[in-house]
Amino acid sequence: MDKFSHAIIKHKKYVLMAFLTATLLGAILLSLVSVNYNMADYLPKNAQSTIAIKIMEDEFGGDMPNTRAMLTGVSIWEALDYKDKIQSVDGVISVNWLDDVVGLDILQTTPLDFIDTQILESYYKDDNALMSLSIARGKERSAIDSIYAIVGNDNAVAGEAVNTAETQAMSVSEVVKAMAILLPIIIIILIISTNSWAEPLLFLSSIGVAIIINMGTNIIFGEISFITYTVSPILQLAVSLDYAIFLLHSFNDHRLSHKPDKAMAMAMKETLPTVAASAATTIIGFAALMFMRFGIGADLGLNLLKGITFSFISVMIFMPAATLTFYKLIDKTKHRKFMPSFKKAGTCLMKVKFPLLIVALLVLAPVFLAQSNTEFIYGTGSIAAASRAGKDNISIEEKFGRENPLVLLVPRESAGKESEICNALAKIPHITNVVSFTTMVGSEIPVEFVPKEAVEQFYSKNYARIILYTDTDEEDANAFATVENILSISKDYYNDFYLAGHSATLYDMKNVVSFDTGLVNILAILGIFAVLLITFRSLSLPLFLVFVIETAIWINLSFPYFTDKPLSFIGYLIISTVQLGATVDYAILFTNTYLNNRKTLPKRNAMRITIENNLTAILISATILATAGFSLAITSSNPIISELGTLLGRGTLLSLTMVACVLPALLVLFDRLIQKTTLNSEFDDKLQSKECD
Repeated sequence: MDKFSHAIIKHKKYVLMAFLTATLLGAILLSLVSVNYNMADYLPKNAQSTIAIKIMEDEFGGDMPNTRAMLTGVSIWEALDYKDKIQSVDGVISVNWLDDVVGLDILQTTPLDFIDTQILESYYKDDNALMSLSIARGKERSAIDSIYAIVGNDNAVAGEAVNTAETQAMSVSEVVKAMAILLPIIIIILIISTNSWAEPLLFLSSIGVAIIINMGTNIIFGEISFITYTVSPILQLAVSLDYAIFLLHSFNDHRLSHKPDKAMAMAMKETLPTVAASAATTIIGFAALMFMRFGIGADLGLNLLKGITFSFISVMIFMPAATLTFYKLIDKTKHRKFMPSFKKAGTCLMKVKFPLLIVALLVLAPVFLAQSNTEFIYGTGSIAAASRAGKDNISIEEKFGRENPLVLLVPRESAGKESEICNALAKIPHITNVVSFTTMVGSEIPVEFVPKEAVEQFYSKNYARIILYTDTDEEDANAFATVENILSISKDYYNDFYLAGHSATLYDMKNVVSFDTGLVNILAILGIFAVLLITFRSLSLPLFLVFVIETAIWINLSFPYFTDKPLSFIGYLIISTVQLGATVDYAILFTNTYLNNRKTLPKRNAMRITIENNLTAILISATILATAGFSLAITSSNPIISELGTLLGRGTLLSLTMVACVLPALLVLFDRLIQKTTLNSEFDDKLQSKECD
């Protein structure tokens, strides 16, 4: 370490140049990284809905309809004119309307009174025309903007593609808005907690460099999810800012008796184990996300793991060089200490530690059960609820009813079997219509006598396509029950079948996430437990520390259950690992200090001094992390991101409370057990007789 630190100090100008070059390159590469807004793309490749979509693209040359457009007060001819204009929009794969069902010639020459009423009113009713659109993935925003320009404000457009377009529009400014609020607050917090006006800028620049490099290196993946794009920079800043604070505080302490170069070398050596342990626990929490089968976890986990690594490198290499370059500026901008003293906090918390422990034990079982029974939201429909898309969807449902289409793909076998399954599917509750070749044309008529265009709507070389119209929401108990019934009936007729549609995708997502949830939590807990086991060389301490943070997580995740509010599954998965990995550092710092104080002090006095000396440090860290979360919650117009921010902010404050109020009671109460289960513990039992509160 000595050779490494001396090399950094000696070549500090080259270090600064190298990092600034890397930052500039990262900023350029960042603009080339594409953002994926389609959650379905992150399902496992073997998910049945994913396979269904692939078959649709390969064999039928198109995708599922993902948008509905309603044109009000139009004639048949005007509707056909609108259809042609919408069809010409870049990104629109297909537009299906009444003419595709009954035939254009028949529609143009036959009076509407002679067309089947059930078919007619599904597409045209009271001078309102309803069209189904299929919009290509990745082109949702530009296509929807063009469609809005064509139909104007008096008509309605809604659907999955519209929700995706809304998400794209929101995410463009999400990070900027969050940072605009977060950075000034962090600067104020750092000014209060430091002694120089320049130090906060040094902290932020060290982590800022790491964030830009991290986001730029995503070019190796080609694209990242919109969740990662929005959340990753803010989490990286909030979680790793501690590393910079630790180093600079150590540097300032050593400068009291050493020259700057020597002080920095000593600070780097002293800080490395602490920062490395802190980074390791955080990295393990993020690494657990990478084991999810649902690709969002791996996308975010890998990005944050990479980000924490870059933050660690930046703090241990870039920051020492930058600090020694600008330490005179730090000296010139010294100010008096604004942070209040917490000397009385130790005495106060020691008086209530056991009642607070009892409260924590009493709520443990209820909050665990509550968070285990929380209902989840898997789709992105809530994103557009308050926008034009939400209002348009209500307008369409008022005139044409709710429509949630599914497509069942079965092997192209006998028309008789196809007719039988269609009859069985039509009896399923919430299925309003079954459209297939046999229901539209008839099982008795050979395909050779039917126009090619009509046949291609339902048959490919290997598969038959059955379109099922349902009246459920995209995701609710009825929607998932309908999907299960369709799959169950299909199993009675075919060995090989696939179901596509938004509800089918969300159903697969639900099943995948249910498995991922348990796996990710177990891996995160085991990984951090192993780090704590190595760090403290104790069998009991890891149990106490994990208990404290996990209890805070369960309390945090129980709020949606007690408020009867469904929770986005993304928030649940992310917060359960992020809160554990990011806030266990508070417990590590507390426990480490207590063990050191316990060498020379009786247990109660050792804990009182531990609280007095460390409450400020964890309070600063927790305030920054909580502020980052609440900034996301306040600034994000995306409900998923906003909810994640609330979970992060609330969870951080709960972890702070558990560490400051409950952990002291555990360490004092089980002092003798800790001594017996910790390797080479240096507790002095003689100190107990001298103890005083």
